[in-house]
Amino acid sequence: MTTSPSLISPYVQAFFVEHLQQHKRLSQQTIASCRDTFRLLLNFMKHTRGIEPSALRVTDLDAPTILAFLDFLEQQRGNRVRSRNIRLSALRTFFRFVALREPDSVEIATRVLAIPRKREDKKLIGYLTREEIEALLAAPDRSQWIGRRDHALLLTLYNSGARVSEMVTLTRPQVHCGATTFLQLYGKGRKERTVPLWPDTARVLKSWFQEVEAFGRPMAFPNTRGNPLSRYGAKYLLQRAVQRAVARCPSLSTKTITPHVVRHYLPCLTMSDNAKTFTDRPGNSGSRRLSPDRCTRHSFP
Repeated sequence: MTTSPSLISPYVQAFFVEHLQQHKRLSQQTIASCRDTFRLLLNFMKHTRGIEPSALRVTDLDAPTILAFLDFLEQQRGNRVRSRNIRLSALRTFFRFVALREPDSVEIATRVLAIPRKREDKKLIGYLTREEIEALLAAPDRSQWIGRRDHALLLTLYNSGARVSEMVTLTRPQVHCGATTFLQLYGKGRKERTVPLWPDTARVLKSWFQEVEAFGRPMAFPNTRGNPLSRYGAKYLLQRAVQRAVARCPSLSTKTITPHVVRHYLPCLTMSDNAKTFTDRPGNSGSRRLSPDRCTRHSFP
């Protein structure tokens, strides 16, 4: 029995197996985001239109249906505009792929591709003071294995300014010890960079790696089962540290703290330190000293 060419299932399979992995060579995080988009879309079509995923056809996903799905994400699931736009980008990529494979679907694909991205408000990133950072680092109970892991992870996150996805996938070979201790990170956009570590961070990591070697796996911050820590696990341990640190630093209770907020503390700290000593080159009109407030007015009180 030959599968109807208008069924969406063969295109979805080719989209993930061939297009995203082989042709575009996207990261696993991006592919996982596309996977979640289709999981939500297939469930939406099943519960609102009564169409099973195996029976779904390309013609069922016209522009009005995609718009209804995007409205569902915002109104019923409570997703933000940014999440809506991410889902739309995944669907746009899929319909470009389908238009190349099935010329009869060009009209439908063109209308879906014409759906505009919704404008979103740009919010300032939250900030943490030095006292709040110190309270977070002191929060984990280092008499326990989990506390030592949490402390090592938070200290490395604070030192490196790495993304949470880079932290949970960090392996011990990426930490190079020698005359200078540094991290070798592979980040967004397949960009590679090295980040030097402070002596305290290097000492904590060396001690922690001696413990974690017992798992026999290369990850730097495993969970209690020895498996890689998930992004949600990293966010959870941060929130746990925040709850414990509130008693020492009550101002933490008034802020929304995420790994992204911790990530942006180090660049702001660096700008603040550099601003204290930076002067314009001689010859410029009015050699002047930059005010630290110009660099940190959105990051420090």
